[in-house]
Amino acid sequence: MHKLLSLPLLLLLLCTCAGDKSGPNAEGVDTDWQDFTTWAHYGGDLGLNHYSSSTQISAANVDQLEVAWTYRTGDADTANASQIQCNPIVVDGVLYGSTPQMRLFAVDAATGKHHWTFDPDDDALDENGSVYKHIMINSRGLTHWKGDDQTRLFFTAGSLTYAIDAADGSVIKSFGTDGYIDLHKDLGRDVDENFVVSTSPGIVFEDLLIMGTRVDETLPAAPGHIRAYDVRTGELAWIFHTIPQPGEQGYETWDNPTAWEYTGGGNPWSGFSLDPERGVVYCGTGSSSYDFYGANRPGTNLFANCILALDARTGERKWHYQTVHHDLWDKDHPTPPMLVTVDHDGNQVDAVAQVTKNGDLFLLDRDSGEPLFPVEEVPVPTEGAFPEEYVHPTQPKPTLPKPFGRQELTPNDLNPYMSEADKEAALAEFQASRYGHPYLPPGEQKIIFFPGMDGGAEWGGPAFDPETGLLYVNANNIARFLEMIPNTWEAPGPETWARAGHRIYNQHCLNCHGTDRAGTGNNPSLINIGDRYDTPTFSSLMRRGRRMMPAFGHLEEEEINALASFVLEQEKEGKRGFTIVPKSPEEDPTFLPYKLKGYTKFLASDGMPAISPPWGTLTAINLNTGEHAWQVPLGEYAHYKAAGYPATGTENYGGPVVTAGGLLFIAATSDGLIRAFDKASGEIVWEHELPASGFATPSVYELNGRQYIVIACGGGKLGTKASDAYVAFALPGRD
Repeated sequence: MHKLLSLPLLLLLLCTCAGDKSGPNAEGVDTDWQDFTTWAHYGGDLGLNHYSSSTQISAANVDQLEVAWTYRTGDADTANASQIQCNPIVVDGVLYGSTPQMRLFAVDAATGKHHWTFDPDDDALDENGSVYKHIMINSRGLTHWKGDDQTRLFFTAGSLTYAIDAADGSVIKSFGTDGYIDLHKDLGRDVDENFVVSTSPGIVFEDLLIMGTRVDETLPAAPGHIRAYDVRTGELAWIFHTIPQPGEQGYETWDNPTAWEYTGGGNPWSGFSLDPERGVVYCGTGSSSYDFYGANRPGTNLFANCILALDARTGERKWHYQTVHHDLWDKDHPTPPMLVTVDHDGNQVDAVAQVTKNGDLFLLDRDSGEPLFPVEEVPVPTEGAFPEEYVHPTQPKPTLPKPFGRQELTPNDLNPYMSEADKEAALAEFQASRYGHPYLPPGEQKIIFFPGMDGGAEWGGPAFDPETGLLYVNANNIARFLEMIPNTWEAPGPETWARAGHRIYNQHCLNCHGTDRAGTGNNPSLINIGDRYDTPTFSSLMRRGRRMMPAFGHLEEEEINALASFVLEQEKEGKRGFTIVPKSPEEDPTFLPYKLKGYTKFLASDGMPAISPPWGTLTAINLNTGEHAWQVPLGEYAHYKAAGYPATGTENYGGPVVTAGGLLFIAATSDGLIRAFDKASGEIVWEHELPASGFATPSVYELNGRQYIVIACGGGKLGTKASDAYVAFALPGRD
């Protein structure tokens, strides 16, 4: 049954079809903030709805979709599994996106014809010609500002946010320092040697660029404070301390009075949403460092793990809502809050919808931050924690909307397609571990951690249909092990470089690459990498970081050389003495007595998940009622499909887009397909094989009377091949 449009929505759609109205009006309010015919902002619009009001492509003709154009960036790194996670934007008929090597490009949005490329490495050389500023990470998008008869693009490569002239790709040298701002600066303490980057774009309000950061999740780490900069000059306009300082609201929630001096995190790494009419910017903050041990930061730890509403002009807090108290589980918010309007108790209510890694959805009033549905403080396990640890006795749990991700796991939930030997091994893991609750505190005994570190929602974010009130979110149901090991400190005696390197590896690298250097999860093996790296190239990698790996600028040259001796197996016995004496735990407040053994997945011997499917899902949630409309598996494994097994879903990264044409488009899966679902039923109505897996969110826009769907096909994650392609789809015969 077709649902009639509400009068406000009908007027909105009529207005958005009237033509290009990009940019601020006389009052300074961005009039295209809910223009759903274009894709001028990360996530489609400033409210991150991932929605297109275009109806040209529908269930009746989606099977006719063809490739309209393909753009190859030419810089994929197949040896190191490069990626593209970018959700490109379209401004004045030009599509802007990023490449695997963190370059910015512009192409004609209708044809894919190349206009220009900006390479930040060309602008980041020291006097010796060595790259030192640019850290190789992933870029999920960019933002723009129109003013002064110029369109400026703000693009972050590693730690540097550049102002770029959209017309020709040139750096606007009057912005910041020679055209960029360094995100290490203006944080209130010296973090020049710490990891501070930005993977998600900032957001522009009036003449302010509001920025968040990704910082290290262990210690030492930089704080994740939110900052706003003048879009013309790059000067700092305001800062909000997500880790409050003495005298500021929230400081009392840190029972260690000096924790603010060295604790990092609390950072909105996933970006922002913005209501320009209210003048309010919204974000979801991450956990405070260290992710899995918090005895040195007792208390509830505001404003970590919070949904935040700030005055966009001043940075003043309007309200906050904490979704995890004293996080010990890496449950940072994976996406910004989405701005939605729902029918609640017979009233149209402006709200924010925040999805979580636990597979929950918090729906809050946009003005007050009060939940629209009851949220209960439920008791959580406290036994099994380290004796010195503070474990908050309760955690917030929404009664509605219903969870979209699985949250419980028992020995009855084993992969039915495993061999008998694998089932026995999996049962043995259950017997040796704690399991059964998402908030089991880390301690001496290993935990089967579910949902895992990448469980529930991911950075792709959900999509919202304002016509029906349905929110669509993809989720991961992948179990991992949460195993902590002692981080012992011994008074140093004479050390070889290799032996010192082993100690430094255990302190800084073991989390991601494991005790045996064989890699964990998405983190690669470091065994036998001496054929690809020597000490200078290894040192460069450590200084710059790469993708998910942070930079280790705080390490001394001798420490990096010692680490190279161990990792590259250059000096098994060693003859040279190591002279740097590490600080004792009493001298170093960032010393952690326990660390995670590794981000290890709970897998069978063939590499498939040891738990029962579905491992990836797509769920439609009615925000008016809090009930599910439907849920289906997302993705398939070819060998399971060939054996006749039902679709299991796969681990997935990237988000969906929903359209007024009745469709939902999503790639995100490791099987390398982009799919269209009937948004009302969840039925697959179209799929197409991509050059590589599309671990990104599509962009949907109209141009010259034609509707396009563009997806970045970078692959590289989950063992998939790397690529450099952006692929655009459209209906034939509409040039």
